[in-house]
Amino acid sequence: MIGQLRGKILEKQPPLLLLDVNGVGYEIDAPMSTFYRLPEKGQEVTLLTHLVVREDAHYLFGFYTGEEKSLFRTLLKVNGVGPKLALTILSSIEPDEFVRCIVNNEPDNLVRVPGVGKKTAERLIIEMRDKLSGWQSNTPMDLSVLKNVEKNGRNQVIQDAISAMVALGYKPPEASRAIAKIDDGHMNSEALIRGALRAI
Repeated sequence: MIGQLRGKILEKQPPLLLLDVNGVGYEIDAPMSTFYRLPEKGQEVTLLTHLVVREDAHYLFGFYTGEEKSLFRTLLKVNGVGPKLALTILSSIEPDEFVRCIVNNEPDNLVRVPGVGKKTAERLIIEMRDKLSGWQSNTPMDLSVLKNVEKNGRNQVIQDAISAMVALGYKPPEASRAIAKIDDGHMNSEALIRGALRAI
């Protein structure tokens, strides 16, 4: 099992990261809660990882904090929740807010997350409430610190956001409409993705 990787960031295309670890490039899927904390391309980062092994492929998921990794693994234990939905949940709602919804029995807030219907929300609450009752966050998300748009231009920022939405399961036209609806001309790709996920 690969539990941690340290390397240089080669590519950042949410939700995909390409990490150079001693000359080996690892493709890693990461939630937006991790992307907000990542340094710029070319810099080193240490990520906690979780490997999902299937008959046809191996999938590596990366997390900036132990809390994110722990929550991801807890989500995978819920009946009907796979890695893709778990990643979408962590990308759509802050870990602390998600835990609050679970502990306080707030299914109406959970159904706002893409891919989470009423039955799934109720199942999440039933199966995770006891496991998360003692949750304490040591590294709360600071949404006031968003990364500057990179030099590759506004069109590339929008395209990166659309690509990430498609990777999360949305059709290209739907992703394009969602991004266009909330784009104010200043947000970076991570902020666009988070806003579009909330808006859909």
